[in-house]
Amino acid sequence: MHGTWKLFEIKKVILYSVLSACRFCFLLEKISLFNYNTPMGYVFDFNDAVAYDLWLSKDGNQRVVDLENRLMVEMLHPRFGERLLDIGCGAGTSLMPFIGKGIQLTGVDPSLYMLDIAKKKVGHRVDLHRAHAEDLPFDDNSFDYATLCMTLEFVDDPRKALEEACRVAKDGVFVGTLNKYALKAFQRRFKGIFKSTVYNRARFFSIGEVKYLFTSLLGDVPVTWQTTCHFPGMANPMIDRFEKSKFVRKSPFGAFAGIMALPVPRFTTQPLKLKSVSANSVASNSRPVSCAEKKVEGRSFKV
Repeated sequence: MHGTWKLFEIKKVILYSVLSACRFCFLLEKISLFNYNTPMGYVFDFNDAVAYDLWLSKDGNQRVVDLENRLMVEMLHPRFGERLLDIGCGAGTSLMPFIGKGIQLTGVDPSLYMLDIAKKKVGHRVDLHRAHAEDLPFDDNSFDYATLCMTLEFVDDPRKALEEACRVAKDGVFVGTLNKYALKAFQRRFKGIFKSTVYNRARFFSIGEVKYLFTSLLGDVPVTWQTTCHFPGMANPMIDRFEKSKFVRKSPFGAFAGIMALPVPRFTTQPLKLKSVSANSVASNSRPVSCAEKKVEGRSFKV
């Protein structure tokens, strides 16, 4: 009983924190601290690539990547033998959970420095190419799935990048984005006021903005979303349990949001029942009948 009451109190605290975050973020929006209309189209240089590789090696950061990848894998569910394209693959962290699963993997990124790091991590298990998200060097429907993990933030034309992803992927497109309305996003932007970071070059998106991009391209297609990394910097079994719960994943304030769209609508079909003339109603000495010899509908054929 004590354990149940403690769990209830924790849920109350989380709900209150979410509502407070909501009010806080909308207040920031009003005073233009969340105005992310910054120049886009940034390609990571050598220093950015080295800094990101160092960030991955720090304690606790790998847990963040694992939470993001777990959400992506659970929403995609790729099967053995299917083809997956990671657009903006960077250092290859979004490809790692699919390696060894029998999935044909391809990654593209405009930064040679990030591709060098990815090559060291994935070796020959992934087909890597240098390409921009807005101009993919692949034919239509070349892949079953496409992923863009923290890619839209740095592309020149987000709509065109999604359009290309939907063109080359026939079964689903997953977008993993740094959630605009997460407190972590505000922290990154606020830090950028005093110190230059790569996030000063990024544009953050909300879940609704990514959904709008999908529907403007594909129409009324199924689009689902979930979030994770609600408690960055906190690692313990209780937090991990909350991160996995459906209740927490439907919060629009997680630091990482996953949005999944199906480029082609699925329709439920039923077989048609065809009516045919009974074999017993046709005489044994029947012959082929011309259209001119047919009677009015409902009567027998002239034989």
